[in-house]
Amino acid sequence: MSDNAASNPKRLSVIITGGASGLGLVMTRHFASQGHIITILDVNTAAGHKVVTDLASEHPHATVNFKRCDVTSWDSQATAFREVYEKYGAVHIVMANAGISEQGASSLTLVDEEEPSQPRLRTLEVNLTGVIYTVKLATHYIKRNTPDPTTGSRGSIICTASNAGLYPFPVAPLYAASKAGMIGLVRSLGKPLEHVHIQINALAPAVLESGISPSKALFEEMVVTPKETLIKGIAQLIADPSIHGTVAEIHGDQVTLRSHHEYVDKDTEHNLETFWKLGYA
Repeated sequence: MSDNAASNPKRLSVIITGGASGLGLVMTRHFASQGHIITILDVNTAAGHKVVTDLASEHPHATVNFKRCDVTSWDSQATAFREVYEKYGAVHIVMANAGISEQGASSLTLVDEEEPSQPRLRTLEVNLTGVIYTVKLATHYIKRNTPDPTTGSRGSIICTASNAGLYPFPVAPLYAASKAGMIGLVRSLGKPLEHVHIQINALAPAVLESGISPSKALFEEMVVTPKETLIKGIAQLIADPSIHGTVAEIHGDQVTLRSHHEYVDKDTEHNLETFWKLGYA
């Protein structure tokens, strides 16, 4: 077993879905700069191999690998995770980052059609179903780690949501639904995964330049958040193992941690807490 991450806790085994471009590449570069062992899971083979070559010279103290993986396929992700674990003996951090936009006009906003067209659900398949698969697999392998003697944490899962999951986003309702669904997933898994010493949190970036937008011209009209703020948010979530089920909104030069909505009344709080105590719904 080469580059055994399990025997050297300072060199962490990191998996990044969609890590060959856009925000995922920002994450890949960040973890490579820290000398970690990174595995990129992405469908873009050419970009993935180029990143590996580039980072080998830029950060020779890091280990960067690429595996072609379709996040909408359970088998594809399951195989990739298993191979990473078998090679390095551990998975410590998983960035569930792969995502796509609706690429132009949303299929839900075409209200003047004579006959209704079937909505295009690829955005949900990648952004939500794919993340559910990633989270399930990440939990399985991170749970095998021995808890850190100082923090008690076994590892961390961070999902890339969007502030479009927090606010109305009329131009892309399916994209908004996928990101809101991801936020609901993360908030709901906070307690169960904390119980087994695994962190799960989400990033909700404002407008950052990434590869999922259909045109770079979009950014000319926007207030763009620096990519450094994204890294600040990632570092904050990983550094504090007491943060669970939280959304880190990334905006300007700020990272704002957002917990769930306040309970509307004591009865609602009682019922939802009772569901948790009972363990089923």
